[in-house]
Amino acid sequence: MSVNSKRVFYVKYLANPIYVDILKARPDVRLDRIENESPDDVYAPILSAAHVYQIGAARDELAPHFHVDAAFLKRTPNLLLVSSNGAGFDPVDVEACTDAGVVVVNQSGGNAHSVAEHALAMMLTLSKRIIQSDRRLRRERDVNRNDLVGNEVEHKTVGIIGLGNVGRRIAALCKGLLGMKVLAYDPYLTAEVMAERGGEKVELDELLRRADFVSISCPLNKGSRNMISVREFALMQPHAYFITTARGFIHDEDALLQALRDKRIAGAGLDVWSKEPPPPEHPLLQLDNVLASPHTAGVTIEARQNMGRIAAEQVLDVLDGKRPPRIINPEVWPRYAERFKQAFGVTPG
Repeated sequence: MSVNSKRVFYVKYLANPIYVDILKARPDVRLDRIENESPDDVYAPILSAAHVYQIGAARDELAPHFHVDAAFLKRTPNLLLVSSNGAGFDPVDVEACTDAGVVVVNQSGGNAHSVAEHALAMMLTLSKRIIQSDRRLRRERDVNRNDLVGNEVEHKTVGIIGLGNVGRRIAALCKGLLGMKVLAYDPYLTAEVMAERGGEKVELDELLRRADFVSISCPLNKGSRNMISVREFALMQPHAYFITTARGFIHDEDALLQALRDKRIAGAGLDVWSKEPPPPEHPLLQLDNVLASPHTAGVTIEARQNMGRIAAEQVLDVLDGKRPPRIINPEVWPRYAERFKQAFGVTPG
């Protein structure tokens, strides 16, 4: 294969510089960087020649014209692979990619430990009322500690929605470290598989009714969008906490705000938002029983390095004609294989 014959590009940023180091070690791969503000005459030739688009997972950090949709795909006739920087792939229209014969992959599992630890930290902070204690100490004198009585989590029930890479790690930490009971809702897994991952399989309504903590760790798709709204918050116990480290739009922010204002639930830990980062005047940020972070659950040194490494390795696997391990749209493979052979003269395995 000739030098720079395989074309990869990204916009603005990568998970970690290790991605560049790995790809630059390959003389047959050319890596281009585009900025959100790059003019059309700069990025159009790159898009037209590209085989791989390494795309950011955060929709609000990427200029809209670099989101992958049908219109974008018309500008990338040679594109074979869209690879998300993270586990999520919000800026990607997967159906449009499938129609175009383009494989979509993510880096699922690469930040599972970091996200699970973040969810656990939120659970403990809320239950022990640490955030409320911190805020009151900063605002008031002579704080009465009896106004800030918290709860232990041992023997409590956590309900995990989505028992994939992150959910199973949350289950392991809650069950093994804290002695909690784990309920889980995941329509894609059998009861046997969920038991192996540490969770008792239940339906969503039962989970919401029984859990002391509800933790979201499923991907955003058509089935999960707005899955937790007015009806679902009404099913939760008044002392229960809602925690999400998954994706915005899985829960209805307005419904959550009303549930908190009406004291239907005890509080919330929110790492994901419909607009990221949320503005400081966001109504949920005005509540002392809301613990907030700007989608940083998976943003650790270790996770970023791991994500960059597995992203680069997966891209090179694809360019070498191998089947990648984290395909979002496996049904595209026959059409993709035809296009790959046209591009490189070999059929991918």
